[in-house]
Amino acid sequence: MKQEINRYIIFGGVLLLTACSAPKINNNFAAKQLPENFDLKRKKAEDSLQDFIPLKTETYFKDAKLENLLKKAIAQNPDYLIMQERILIANSHLKAVKLGLLPSLDFVADASGTHYGKYTMDGVGNFDTNFSQNINEKQRINENVTPNLFLGGKVSWEADIWGKLSNRKKAARERFFASQEGIRLLQTRLLSDIADLYYKLIALDKQAAIYDKNLKTQQKALDIISAQRSVGKATELAVQQFNAQNNNILAEAEQLNLSIDQTEKALLNLLGEYGGKIDRSSDFLSGHLEVLNQKISVDSIIHKRPDVSEAYHELRASNADAKAARAAFFPTLNLGGYAGFNSFSFSTFFDNGSFAWQLLGGLTAPVFNKGQIKQEFFVSNKRQQISFLQYQNTITTAYNELSALLHRTESFVDVLKYKSKEIEHLEIAVNVSNDLYLSGYANYLEIINAQKNKLQAELDFVDIQLKNAESQVLLYKALGGGIN
Repeated sequence: MKQEINRYIIFGGVLLLTACSAPKINNNFAAKQLPENFDLKRKKAEDSLQDFIPLKTETYFKDAKLENLLKKAIAQNPDYLIMQERILIANSHLKAVKLGLLPSLDFVADASGTHYGKYTMDGVGNFDTNFSQNINEKQRINENVTPNLFLGGKVSWEADIWGKLSNRKKAARERFFASQEGIRLLQTRLLSDIADLYYKLIALDKQAAIYDKNLKTQQKALDIISAQRSVGKATELAVQQFNAQNNNILAEAEQLNLSIDQTEKALLNLLGEYGGKIDRSSDFLSGHLEVLNQKISVDSIIHKRPDVSEAYHELRASNADAKAARAAFFPTLNLGGYAGFNSFSFSTFFDNGSFAWQLLGGLTAPVFNKGQIKQEFFVSNKRQQISFLQYQNTITTAYNELSALLHRTESFVDVLKYKSKEIEHLEIAVNVSNDLYLSGYANYLEIINAQKNKLQAELDFVDIQLKNAESQVLLYKALGGGIN
């Protein structure tokens, strides 16, 4: 009894020494506190704001044609479909890791035949056994070729005492969650790219219409100048200037048509289609300004973004990896055994006396391979620190990005208003310049400049509308995206 107690004390001492020699995991990670709000320019009373409504593309973009394209992209885009297959692979890996916690059971059917040398222990032993008076005829051994037959099951199991296997399972589960957030992130980026190209097409269409309208205005002015030249009231120089201006507009309009074709093909590529035309609206439709009238919880919005969630799950996975690496310093307990029929004779294989079984148990403690274990633990611990820094950087980037976009959305409201007024004034200026020219109070250069300024202002207005639409898409991404 005393010896048994001493064995347990020695065994416990070995475990304690091994545990004490294991390094500690750095768990001292704390992300910086997020601000309570985004400090928008137009401050509104909290009670006048609506609660934030999760994004839906049909209510955010408010364009049925764009909505159809977004749904088609989700169903057909090759990159998105590839990512979905990778999610299934990650899920399969998670299931495999879960099964690692369970005992493994193998069905074994084994047959072999061995001819032992006369001067070997087995050969001499078999020869001597056959002369024994203690065995019957069935127990005699074939000395020429000695069979060894086994049919049964073998089981093995590593006891997860220190949590190594369970932490590996946790790491796999967190990476599966991270991959799910990754597909949300890819979905958001895909939908954003589709919306960007869609809005670019609308902008190009509007600019093409502006060129067409201005070309008609220019042609009208050219007709007036040509008629006046025929009666000596205008010079050939004026006519050539207007002709040059017309050809410049025609050249730019042709380049615009090329841009429309290339943008359509880029959009069709994202949709996974070979060709065709993109059905689109004639103007920018949007409901994104409604976001400014909602209560935006900084902490809630930031942590629901797929990039932040993905970084968070990766951080948890790296922490589990570090814990699993630390568990490698402790002894490993393996249990196992087998049961089945085992015989050296076909005739006695299924006799009751051929039934055999064994129970196994082993305890393995690392001694001389700790250098490799320490290296693996060091790498896992540093990866955990890297994951935390990436997580913190993702949160910081998300906050500053969303804050800047909310300010930008507010500012574009005023910019578009001022640009619209500028075009109204230039429209009047073109009409006045034509009237003054006919009355002899203005020259042809003033007509050209007035029309050129108006054309540029209209094109700039469309550019600003496009930038506003791009800002809307960026805001959609910054708020976490969503299609349902």
